[in-house]
Amino acid sequence: MCSTIGGFRFKHFALVCFLTIIFSGAVYAQDSPSDDSDAEPSPTPQASPSTSLEHRFLKNILQDQRVIWTSPFSLHHSDVNWIAPLSVSSAILFATDRRSAGEMTEPGNHRTRLRISADISQGGSLFPVSAIAGTFYLVGRTTHNSRARETGLLSMEALIDSGLVTSALKIASQRPRPNVDDASGEFYDKGSSFPSGHAASAWSVATVIAAEYGQHRPLVLVATYGVASAISMSRYTGQNHFLSDVLVGSAIGYGIGRYVYRAHHDSLVDQSNGPTRHGKLKSKLIPFTFPIYSGAQRSYGLAMSWPL
Repeated sequence: MCSTIGGFRFKHFALVCFLTIIFSGAVYAQDSPSDDSDAEPSPTPQASPSTSLEHRFLKNILQDQRVIWTSPFSLHHSDVNWIAPLSVSSAILFATDRRSAGEMTEPGNHRTRLRISADISQGGSLFPVSAIAGTFYLVGRTTHNSRARETGLLSMEALIDSGLVTSALKIASQRPRPNVDDASGEFYDKGSSFPSGHAASAWSVATVIAAEYGQHRPLVLVATYGVASAISMSRYTGQNHFLSDVLVGSAIGYGIGRYVYRAHHDSLVDQSNGPTRHGKLKSKLIPFTFPIYSGAQRSYGLAMSWPL
Protein backbone atom coordinates (compact mmCIF):
# COMPACT_ATOMS: atom_id res chain seq x y z
CA MET A 1 0.00 0.00 0.00
CA CYS A 2 1.10 3.56 -0.62
CA SER A 3 1.84 5.66 2.43
CA THR A 4 -0.23 8.79 3.03
CA ILE A 5 0.72 12.41 3.61
CA GLY A 6 -1.98 14.77 4.78
CA GLY A 7 -4.80 12.57 3.48
CA PHE A 8 -3.58 11.68 -0.03
CA ARG A 9 -1.35 8.98 -1.43
CA PHE A 10 2.37 9.54 -1.65
CA LYS A 11 2.52 8.81 -5.39
CA HIS A 12 -0.03 11.57 -5.99
CA PHE A 13 2.05 13.93 -3.90
CA ALA A 14 5.22 13.07 -5.80
CA LEU A 15 3.54 13.55 -9.18
CA VAL A 16 2.06 16.91 -8.25
CA CYS A 17 5.38 18.14 -6.83
CA PHE A 18 7.03 17.14 -10.10
CA LEU A 19 4.42 19.06 -12.10
CA THR A 20 4.83 22.02 -9.78
CA ILE A 21 8.58 22.16 -10.32
CA ILE A 22 8.26 21.87 -14.09
CA PHE A 23 5.48 24.30 -14.89
CA SER A 24 5.66 26.94 -12.18
CA GLY A 25 9.37 27.58 -12.26
CA ALA A 26 11.15 25.90 -15.14
CA VAL A 27 10.57 28.83 -17.46
CA TYR A 28 12.64 30.98 -15.07
CA ALA A 29 15.74 29.22 -16.39
CA GLN A 30 14.97 30.20 -19.98
CA ASP A 31 15.75 33.88 -19.45
CA SER A 32 18.82 33.50 -17.24
CA PRO A 33 21.90 35.36 -18.45
CA SER A 34 24.40 33.17 -20.17
CA ASP A 35 27.86 32.62 -18.67
CA ASP A 36 29.42 31.95 -22.07
CA SER A 37 31.96 34.72 -22.58
CA ASP A 38 32.58 33.63 -26.17
CA ALA A 39 29.01 34.19 -27.24
CA GLU A 40 28.52 36.59 -30.10
CA PRO A 41 26.94 39.95 -29.26
CA SER A 42 23.25 40.28 -30.02
CA PRO A 43 22.53 42.14 -33.26
CA THR A 44 21.05 45.60 -33.06
CA PRO A 45 17.27 45.49 -33.62
CA GLN A 46 16.24 47.03 -36.91
CA ALA A 47 12.45 47.03 -36.99
CA SER A 48 9.71 48.51 -34.87
CA PRO A 49 8.86 45.90 -32.19
CA SER A 50 5.20 46.89 -31.79
CA THR A 51 4.18 46.07 -35.36
CA SER A 52 6.22 42.85 -35.55
CA LEU A 53 4.78 41.62 -32.27
CA GLU A 54 1.31 41.75 -33.78
CA HIS A 55 2.39 39.75 -36.81
CA ARG A 56 4.24 37.22 -34.64
CA PHE A 57 1.56 36.93 -31.97
CA LEU A 58 0.36 33.39 -32.74
CA LYS A 59 3.85 32.24 -33.63
CA ASN A 60 5.16 33.56 -30.31
CA ILE A 61 2.48 31.66 -28.40
CA LEU A 62 3.49 28.42 -30.12
CA GLN A 63 7.12 29.18 -29.33
CA ASP A 64 6.24 29.90 -25.70
CA GLN A 65 4.44 26.58 -25.36
CA ARG A 66 7.38 24.72 -26.81
CA VAL A 67 9.74 26.39 -24.36
CA ILE A 68 7.44 25.83 -21.38
CA TRP A 69 6.79 22.15 -22.00
CA THR A 70 10.43 21.37 -22.80
CA SER A 71 11.89 23.56 -20.04
CA PRO A 72 12.78 20.63 -17.72
CA PHE A 73 15.47 19.67 -20.22
CA SER A 74 17.08 23.11 -19.85
CA LEU A 75 17.50 23.17 -16.08
CA HIS A 76 20.88 24.03 -14.56
CA HIS A 77 22.48 23.56 -11.14
CA SER A 78 21.76 27.18 -10.27
CA ASP A 79 18.03 26.56 -10.64
CA VAL A 80 18.03 24.93 -7.20
CA ASN A 81 17.69 28.51 -5.90
CA TRP A 82 14.00 28.46 -6.92
CA ILE A 83 13.38 24.70 -7.06
CA ALA A 84 14.17 24.18 -3.37
CA PRO A 85 11.95 26.88 -1.81
CA LEU A 86 9.10 26.23 -4.24
CA SER A 87 9.18 22.50 -3.60
CA VAL A 88 9.36 22.88 0.18
CA SER A 89 6.54 25.42 0.22
CA SER A 90 4.37 23.25 -2.02
CA ALA A 91 5.04 20.17 0.10
CA ILE A 92 4.02 21.97 3.29
CA LEU A 93 0.81 23.26 1.75
CA PHE A 94 -0.08 19.91 0.18
CA ALA A 95 0.34 18.23 3.55
CA THR A 96 -1.82 20.79 5.35
CA ASP A 97 -4.41 21.52 2.65
CA ARG A 98 -7.23 19.60 4.28
CA ARG A 99 -6.74 21.30 7.63
CA SER A 100 -6.35 24.81 6.19
CA ALA A 101 -9.40 24.33 3.97
CA GLY A 102 -11.38 23.24 7.01
CA GLU A 103 -10.59 26.55 8.70
CA MET A 104 -12.67 28.31 6.05
CA THR A 105 -15.80 26.43 7.08
CA GLU A 106 -15.76 27.70 10.67
CA PRO A 107 -18.94 29.58 11.72
CA GLY A 108 -18.94 33.35 12.00
CA ASN A 109 -18.75 35.80 9.13
CA HIS A 110 -18.91 32.89 6.70
CA ARG A 111 -21.38 34.38 4.23
CA THR A 112 -19.78 37.81 4.30
CA ARG A 113 -16.35 36.37 3.63
CA LEU A 114 -17.61 34.25 0.75
CA ARG A 115 -19.37 37.23 -0.81
CA ILE A 116 -16.35 39.53 -0.53
CA SER A 117 -14.02 36.80 -1.78
CA ALA A 118 -16.26 36.14 -4.77
CA ASP A 119 -16.30 39.84 -5.65
CA ILE A 120 -12.52 40.17 -5.42
CA SER A 121 -11.85 36.97 -7.35
CA GLN A 122 -13.83 38.31 -10.31
CA GLY A 123 -10.76 40.41 -11.08
CA GLY A 124 -8.93 37.25 -12.09
CA SER A 125 -11.58 35.88 -14.41
CA LEU A 126 -11.06 35.91 -18.15
CA PHE A 127 -13.07 39.02 -19.04
CA PRO A 128 -11.47 41.55 -16.61
CA VAL A 129 -7.87 40.49 -17.27
CA SER A 130 -8.49 40.40 -21.02
CA ALA A 131 -10.08 43.85 -20.78
CA ILE A 132 -6.99 45.21 -19.00
CA ALA A 133 -4.70 43.83 -21.70
CA GLY A 134 -7.02 45.12 -24.43
CA THR A 135 -7.17 48.57 -22.85
CA PHE A 136 -3.39 48.88 -22.82
CA TYR A 137 -3.27 47.82 -26.47
CA LEU A 138 -6.00 50.20 -27.63
CA VAL A 139 -4.52 53.12 -25.68
CA GLY A 140 -1.15 52.35 -27.21
CA ARG A 141 -2.50 52.26 -30.75
CA THR A 142 -4.63 55.37 -30.31
CA THR A 143 -1.88 57.46 -28.74
CA HIS A 144 1.00 55.86 -30.70
CA ASN A 145 2.60 54.80 -27.42
CA SER A 146 4.62 51.68 -28.16
CA ARG A 147 5.10 50.79 -24.50
CA ALA A 148 1.36 50.58 -23.82
CA ARG A 149 0.86 48.77 -27.11
CA GLU A 150 3.50 46.19 -26.26
CA THR A 151 2.14 45.82 -22.72
CA GLY A 152 -1.27 44.90 -24.11
CA LEU A 153 0.13 42.37 -26.56
CA LEU A 154 2.50 40.70 -24.10
CA SER A 155 -0.17 40.64 -21.38
CA MET A 156 -2.59 38.86 -23.69
CA GLU A 157 0.14 36.47 -24.79
CA ALA A 158 1.04 35.63 -21.19
CA LEU A 159 -2.64 35.22 -20.36
CA ILE A 160 -3.16 32.71 -23.17
CA ASP A 161 0.03 30.83 -22.26
CA SER A 162 -0.94 30.52 -18.60
CA GLY A 163 -4.45 29.46 -19.54
CA LEU A 164 -3.16 26.63 -21.73
CA VAL A 165 -0.79 25.39 -19.02
CA THR A 166 -3.30 25.51 -16.18
CA SER A 167 -5.96 23.82 -18.31
CA ALA A 168 -3.59 20.97 -19.10
CA LEU A 169 -2.63 20.57 -15.44
CA LYS A 170 -6.28 20.59 -14.36
CA ILE A 171 -7.01 17.74 -16.77
CA ALA A 172 -3.93 15.83 -15.60
CA SER A 173 -4.49 16.26 -11.85
CA GLN A 174 -8.33 16.17 -11.63
CA ARG A 175 -8.38 17.46 -8.07
CA PRO A 176 -11.85 18.28 -6.63
CA ARG A 177 -12.43 21.66 -5.03
CA PRO A 178 -12.43 22.13 -1.24
CA ASN A 179 -16.23 22.03 -1.01
CA VAL A 180 -16.26 18.43 -2.31
CA ASP A 181 -15.85 15.33 -0.11
CA ASP A 182 -15.02 17.28 3.06
CA ALA A 183 -12.00 18.92 1.39
CA SER A 184 -10.17 15.61 1.03
CA GLY A 185 -7.93 17.07 -1.67
CA GLU A 186 -7.52 13.76 -3.48
CA PHE A 187 -6.15 13.83 -7.01
CA TYR A 188 -7.50 11.93 -10.04
CA ASP A 189 -11.04 12.31 -8.74
CA LYS A 190 -12.80 14.22 -11.55
CA GLY A 191 -12.09 17.74 -10.29
CA SER A 192 -10.60 20.98 -11.60
CA SER A 193 -9.10 22.64 -8.55
CA PHE A 194 -5.36 22.28 -9.22
CA PRO A 195 -3.92 24.75 -10.04
CA SER A 196 -5.82 28.04 -9.64
CA GLY A 197 -6.53 29.52 -13.06
CA HIS A 198 -7.60 32.87 -11.58
CA ALA A 199 -4.28 33.19 -9.74
CA ALA A 200 -2.30 32.27 -12.85
CA SER A 201 -4.20 34.79 -14.99
CA ALA A 202 -3.84 37.61 -12.48
CA TRP A 203 -0.12 37.04 -11.94
CA SER A 204 0.74 36.59 -15.62
CA VAL A 205 -0.78 39.96 -16.55
CA ALA A 206 0.46 41.70 -13.40
CA THR A 207 4.02 40.52 -14.02
CA VAL A 208 4.08 41.90 -17.56
CA ILE A 209 2.67 45.28 -16.43
CA ALA A 210 5.15 45.43 -13.56
CA ALA A 211 8.04 44.64 -15.92
CA GLU A 212 6.98 47.35 -18.36
CA TYR A 213 6.22 50.12 -15.85
CA GLY A 214 7.64 49.04 -12.49
CA GLN A 215 11.31 49.86 -12.97
CA HIS A 216 12.18 52.57 -10.41
CA ARG A 217 8.46 52.76 -9.56
CA PRO A 218 7.84 50.91 -6.28
CA LEU A 219 4.19 51.98 -6.17
CA VAL A 220 3.51 50.26 -9.49
CA LEU A 221 5.04 47.04 -8.20
CA VAL A 222 3.06 47.23 -4.97
CA ALA A 223 -0.18 47.95 -6.84
CA THR A 224 0.15 45.26 -9.52
CA TYR A 225 1.48 42.48 -7.30
CA GLY A 226 -0.85 43.54 -4.48
CA VAL A 227 -3.91 43.15 -6.70
CA ALA A 228 -2.67 39.78 -7.98
CA SER A 229 -2.07 38.60 -4.41
CA ALA A 230 -5.53 39.71 -3.29
CA ILE A 231 -7.19 37.90 -6.20
CA SER A 232 -5.16 34.76 -5.52
CA MET A 233 -5.96 34.66 -1.80
CA SER A 234 -9.65 35.31 -2.48
CA ARG A 235 -9.77 31.96 -4.27
CA TYR A 236 -8.76 30.33 -0.97
CA THR A 237 -10.93 32.41 1.35
CA GLY A 238 -13.86 31.88 -1.02
CA GLN A 239 -13.39 28.08 -0.76
CA ASN A 240 -12.72 27.75 -4.47
CA HIS A 241 -9.18 26.39 -4.11
CA PHE A 242 -6.72 24.90 -1.65
CA LEU A 243 -3.73 26.98 -0.63
CA SER A 244 -1.42 24.74 -2.69
CA ASP A 245 -3.61 25.38 -5.76
CA VAL A 246 -3.20 29.11 -5.21
CA LEU A 247 0.57 28.91 -4.70
CA VAL A 248 1.17 26.84 -7.83
CA GLY A 249 -1.19 28.95 -9.94
CA SER A 250 0.51 32.15 -8.79
CA ALA A 251 3.95 30.72 -9.51
CA ILE A 252 2.86 29.62 -12.98
CA GLY A 253 1.48 33.07 -13.77
CA TYR A 254 4.55 34.87 -12.49
CA GLY A 255 6.97 32.55 -14.28
CA ILE A 256 5.14 32.76 -17.60
CA GLY A 257 4.69 36.53 -17.39
CA ARG A 258 8.38 36.95 -16.62
CA TYR A 259 9.39 34.69 -19.49
CA VAL A 260 7.09 36.34 -22.04
CA TYR A 261 8.43 39.78 -21.18
CA ARG A 262 12.08 38.69 -21.28
CA ALA A 263 11.62 36.76 -24.52
CA HIS A 264 9.63 39.29 -26.53
CA HIS A 265 10.22 42.75 -25.07
CA ASP A 266 12.28 44.97 -27.36
CA SER A 267 14.51 47.73 -26.03
CA LEU A 268 13.39 49.96 -28.91
CA VAL A 269 10.15 50.44 -26.95
CA ASP A 270 12.11 52.30 -24.29
CA GLN A 271 13.59 54.62 -26.93
CA SER A 272 10.49 55.19 -29.03
CA ASN A 273 8.59 56.78 -26.14
CA GLY A 274 11.17 59.52 -25.74
CA PRO A 275 13.59 60.22 -22.90
CA THR A 276 12.75 59.01 -19.42
CA ARG A 277 13.53 60.33 -15.97
CA HIS A 278 14.29 57.65 -13.40
CA GLY A 279 12.40 55.20 -15.61
CA LYS A 280 9.23 57.29 -15.61
CA LEU A 281 7.61 58.07 -18.94
CA LYS A 282 6.87 61.72 -19.63
CA SER A 283 3.67 60.80 -21.43
CA LYS A 284 0.54 61.62 -19.43
CA LEU A 285 -1.62 59.41 -21.60
CA ILE A 286 -0.87 56.19 -19.71
CA PRO A 287 -3.34 55.78 -16.82
CA PHE A 288 -2.60 54.31 -13.42
CA THR A 289 -5.20 51.59 -12.86
CA PHE A 290 -6.27 50.13 -9.53
CA PRO A 291 -9.29 48.19 -8.22
CA ILE A 292 -11.92 49.68 -5.91
CA TYR A 293 -14.32 47.81 -3.66
CA SER A 294 -17.15 48.91 -1.38
CA GLY A 295 -18.35 46.34 1.13
CA ALA A 296 -21.25 48.50 2.26
CA GLN A 297 -22.59 48.98 -1.27
CA ARG A 298 -21.56 45.48 -2.39
CA SER A 299 -19.89 46.87 -5.49
CA TYR A 300 -16.47 46.68 -7.11
CA GLY A 301 -14.84 48.23 -10.12
CA LEU A 302 -11.69 49.63 -11.68
CA ALA A 303 -10.44 53.18 -11.18
CA MET A 304 -8.07 55.01 -13.52
CA SER A 305 -6.08 58.17 -12.90
CA TRP A 306 -3.63 60.17 -14.98
CA PRO A 307 -0.51 61.90 -13.61
CA LEU A 308 -0.47 65.69 -13.69
